[in-house]
Amino acid sequence: MKKRVTGIGGMFFKTADPKKTRDWYKDHLGFNTDEYGCTFWWKDNEGKDCTTQWSPFKEDTDYFAPSKKDFMMNFRVENLAELMEILKKEGVTVIDKIEEYEYGKFGWIIDPNGIKIELWEPADQ
Repeated sequence: MKKRVTGIGGMFFKTADPKKTRDWYKDHLGFNTDEYGCTFWWKDNEGKDCTTQWSPFKEDTDYFAPSKKDFMMNFRVENLAELMEILKKEGVTVIDKIEEYEYGKFGWIIDPNGIKIELWEPADQ
């Protein structure tokens, strides 16, 4: 496996009022927000359309569990299943499941600081 992480897929964080936060970023920084946050579009080195997601979550979300941190990073990867197996063999804490949706596959690991990392093999168009 040559590549592991190919880019930043998203930045997710907890906030008391996600709507107020989305509106602030829309009004003051020009984010094109929707109910999930903001999707940034860009092209990779091969010219494919790609996205990076910015999303505020409610403070009581359990989506970041088992991490106790107030944020979670998402990294774009190639061949998620193979990477998850390699990471397990390297002793990384792997949350042993992969979820698949029309926009890609997701897996999760925990870094040495207790931060949950979401790994995303996107189905870019």
